[in-house]
Amino acid sequence: MSINLATGETSGRFSSSKTVRPFSTLGTVPNSVRFAILLMILGLCAFAQTPPQTPPQAAEQTYPIGNGVSVPRVTKQVTPEHPSKGFKITGVVLIGLTVSSTGDPKDVHVVRSLEKDVDQAAVDAVQKWKFEPARKDGQPVAVKISVEIRFHDM
Repeated sequence: MSINLATGETSGRFSSSKTVRPFSTLGTVPNSVRFAILLMILGLCAFAQTPPQTPPQAAEQTYPIGNGVSVPRVTKQVTPEHPSKGFKITGVVLIGLTVSSTGDPKDVHVVRSLEKDVDQAAVDAVQKWKFEPARKDGQPVAVKISVEIRFHDM
């Protein structure tokens, strides 16, 4: 059996004298209501396909350096890309960050600025660094540090 969705008519071996009208129960519903129903259905479909969000992880406890907490050591250092602006600049950008217990830089931010594009180049470079993490009682721990990025005649 087949149904013509445009006309609602059936054909084939199992056809009957009744005409099937798709969505016949919505025949008297105004178009604005049909549109609202369609939007609700699409919204529910989108909501159903949204992956569940993972709860934010608790921030790792950070320790002050000293009193049994060692200093992290840089194991991979990336040099900042020099933004080409057609002028020379010399100075220091002070970057603050947390070195996680896995040696990754977190919360990299500018503490003392030099120039917007130069600051961003420094942040982008430090975000790519890797560290041997600080240690307390032989265990890796997170610490807050600051690093100076010097720029010479850029």
